[in-house]
Amino acid sequence: MLRTPLCETLGIDVPVIGAPFGPFEEVEVAAAVCRAGGLGSVGTGGPLPALREQWTRLRQLTDRPFAVNHTMRPFNEEAFQATIEERPAAISFHMSVPADLVARAHEAGILWVQQVQDVREAEQAVRAEADVIVAQGGEAGGHGGEVSTMVLVPQVVDVAGGVPVVAAGGIADGRGLAAALALGAQGVALGTRLLASAEMNISEEWKQRIVASDGRDAVKVTQHDRVLPPFSRPGCHSVPRSLRTPFLDELEEHPERVDPALAGPQLMQAAREGRIHAYLPMAGQSAGLIRDVRPTAEIVRDVVDTAERILHGEVA
Repeated sequence: MLRTPLCETLGIDVPVIGAPFGPFEEVEVAAAVCRAGGLGSVGTGGPLPALREQWTRLRQLTDRPFAVNHTMRPFNEEAFQATIEERPAAISFHMSVPADLVARAHEAGILWVQQVQDVREAEQAVRAEADVIVAQGGEAGGHGGEVSTMVLVPQVVDVAGGVPVVAAGGIADGRGLAAALALGAQGVALGTRLLASAEMNISEEWKQRIVASDGRDAVKVTQHDRVLPPFSRPGCHSVPRSLRTPFLDELEEHPERVDPALAGPQLMQAAREGRIHAYLPMAGQSAGLIRDVRPTAEIVRDVVDTAERILHGEVA
């Protein structure tokens, strides 16, 4: 079985992390990643009682390590403190590098997985003593930067020292994992590939749009500030990537026609009701590599097995 030092750091069996998916309930897919030997993740986009219920259910489904994700869009102090009290194996974070929060996690014995979008953030993550750094290329779905994965990963590896680096963005199969290892990373984070998994709790229409995509319709939402919640700390900037929709086209081509006071709350309500795919179905360019909806465990096993065969010269 393919193992790297990342596995020792996180207490996992294979070098795969399941990405968090914002406000979407993903307990089943996170548990499946954990059972397959990787690090599953859950987001903190919902109300605290629902989050606590999710954590309880996840612990019932697996005794393996998992991560709870937090972001700066917006940051929820109540949810963060509850996470500290819950003591998951790791807290993952993106959209800034908050050294004060890293210290709080470490005081509670929790590992810190820091996602970065450029070398500057990677240097900040090293200074903040992050335990793992996820170098997320601009190909990724959801909120991300601009530098491509092929460029960003070796840049981050060069400044990370002994901190394990994980590649994210544009990775959907074992070829991506093999390439990431060749670039100096110790594992990968899967996002869009797991959106199109059997366990993921999003609409089938969203999943089938990913399967049908060739990657060209996964575009940056440059006018996102008009409709998404604000960042809760100054200096945070991250542009989401989504599959195109009539709403997105209108937002990008005629932003003056979209009233933030109306569209923002409507978007959040759609997310809560499972209709966000009609507006902003987040997905990365790796959608162009995804051809089916499969069980999460099969996806993880295939990624690891294919990468291992490539590294042994068994796959052209």
